[in-house]
Amino acid sequence: MAPNASLVSTVQVRDLVRRYDDRAVLDGLDLDIEPGEFVALLGKSGSGKSTLLRALAGLDYDVDGSGELAVPENVSVVFQDSRLLPWARVLDNVVLGLNGAFDRGRRSLDEVGLAGREQAWPNELSGGEQQRVALARSLVREPELLLADEPFGALDALTRLKMHVLLRKLCAAHQPAVLLVTHDVDEAIVLADRVIVLDAGRIVAEETISLPAPRSAADPGFAAVRSRLLDALGVSV
Repeated sequence: MAPNASLVSTVQVRDLVRRYDDRAVLDGLDLDIEPGEFVALLGKSGSGKSTLLRALAGLDYDVDGSGELAVPENVSVVFQDSRLLPWARVLDNVVLGLNGAFDRGRRSLDEVGLAGREQAWPNELSGGEQQRVALARSLVREPELLLADEPFGALDALTRLKMHVLLRKLCAAHQPAVLLVTHDVDEAIVLADRVIVLDAGRIVAEETISLPAPRSAADPGFAAVRSRLLDALGVSV
């Protein structure tokens, strides 16, 4: 998932401003994400994380703002809530909007470990399985940019760990650029090539994660990276 510096950035953001009720939630933000790079975004509540993700996804309609924003046309988004249509079976959810793509949808479900569940209803799946379907739905479109807004926040600890392994595997196979919004510092370190800390709508710290993958909190150097990120977040340990 390492970036290729010789290629044009997948995401280019320059002097991005977004305001709500005269308050600048994003305040002159600059950001580049390279092809295949996995970037995690940390920050306190209200720091602008989800606002940035929505701007990149083109979902911030009728918001006062300015700046230059360049993203690819093929963008997929995964939310904390899987947002599956409860009246549609799993396969139909995966290929929603893709005419005649059922074979691709089946392959995508196989990738996330849900082969054989194509005709299940969403309410027959566990929370972790529903998020696997959401990932399959996003990646079946072969996005150049995958945006993930706390996609594992509602899952139990063991399921989160399994989803980390799955996401790393899928990103290695499909090579999208990824921006992951999370409150979990350890999750950011485990998954990302680079971690960005946002505060008051500005990037206040960046950490390139050079630890070998797969990573865990027991790895040498992990605690030092965590300590620097927590310090940037204003958390004393």
